[in-house]
Amino acid sequence: MTISVRPNQSPASAYPGPETITRVVFDNGLIVLVRENHAAPLAVLDGYMPAGSIHDPADRAGLSAFTASMLTRGSADYDFDRFNETIESVGASLGMASDTHITSFGLTCLSEDFERLTGVLADALRRPTFPAEQMERLRAQKLVGLQEREQDTGRMANLRYHETIYGIHHPYGRAISGYPESVGAITREELADFHARRYTPNGAIIVVSGDVETTRVLALLERTFGDWRGPAPEQDVPPVQFPTETIRVDVPIPGKFQADIMLGAPAIPRRHPDFDAVRVANTVLGVFGLMGRLGEVVREEQGLAYYAYSVQEAESEAGVWTAIAGVNPVNVEQAVASILHEFERLGAEPVPDEELADSQAYLTGVLPLALETNAGVTSTLLNMEWHGLGLDYLQRYRSLIEAVTPADVQRVAQEYLGRDNKVIVVAGAA
Repeated sequence: MTISVRPNQSPASAYPGPETITRVVFDNGLIVLVRENHAAPLAVLDGYMPAGSIHDPADRAGLSAFTASMLTRGSADYDFDRFNETIESVGASLGMASDTHITSFGLTCLSEDFERLTGVLADALRRPTFPAEQMERLRAQKLVGLQEREQDTGRMANLRYHETIYGIHHPYGRAISGYPESVGAITREELADFHARRYTPNGAIIVVSGDVETTRVLALLERTFGDWRGPAPEQDVPPVQFPTETIRVDVPIPGKFQADIMLGAPAIPRRHPDFDAVRVANTVLGVFGLMGRLGEVVREEQGLAYYAYSVQEAESEAGVWTAIAGVNPVNVEQAVASILHEFERLGAEPVPDEELADSQAYLTGVLPLALETNAGVTSTLLNMEWHGLGLDYLQRYRSLIEAVTPADVQRVAQEYLGRDNKVIVVAGAA
């Protein structure tokens, strides 16, 4: 293994950085970050495996999610009952989940149980058995969940929005959880094959924070994962063909008394130079205070929505910028028009200095809150490493946010919200 930096004991309240994080790259390509925090006898491990829904065949959407869900239902040394008894007997938590590019895994426990439960985690990740009985139970649960999705206005708006803006044939446009026909067709052999081909330590990341000793953690992870070998991860996705004109999609769901709106436009990937400017602009638009201008105008002043806010989604290769609102069906058209007006206003007028400063203060103020817990630290460091932001990113974060000017906000609003290639999805009562 190679050690990039060595830790220096410093107050747990300080932002993690090069002086307090040890970063190690094992010979098999596994990346490990450790940050000690002895404030409480707890340990948290979070990780990413470079296997996600981008690897699902089009007719097997949901395969990566199904595989991840099966990992805790039987492995070489722990069947379903023994796994749950082991975790619950010490009050720990251990779980897996799939996302677009990655499968995430996590462990939270008392420090005294960390070594033993890391072994349980490794067994689940490396040696799942995919028992047939558990597979069919899980399939039944997933199919029920997909049926429930069809009656949920918010989930259906989200589903159709991403299918439309990215395209149903693009991995970003397909549902991570899959569809009834695809989940119903997945076989045990396909689960085992997906695991064998896609689960690799090469490019995987593990972050540990808490009442641990760095040298002991590194030795433990070397024993547990060091002999694992796998191919280099494949993370490429096809180019995204975004819409070239505004598209409206209505999803009628009989018997509903609310309509959910998702309205947005193509934006940028995580590493784009405009990312921080869009983050600040989005905070002005639909985050700060009562959900920014959307909450203040669409919900509070005009009374058109039960809730209204905006989100910035930035995948590795593309992204979208979206307003979301839940409304009375009679207010749909007015709410859509009002949201579009706020898009236009953000690009037409420089944001007042005080409003910009409030949003920047919010973004810099939430960071120390996020880092108050070991789970917050591991999550933050994990995303820093995944996106290649550097160990000093948290030290640079405030200056990045405060460097955004009113002109920057106006420019990115014009650039990404001002084009005629929006997608509008309304799901709910006809």
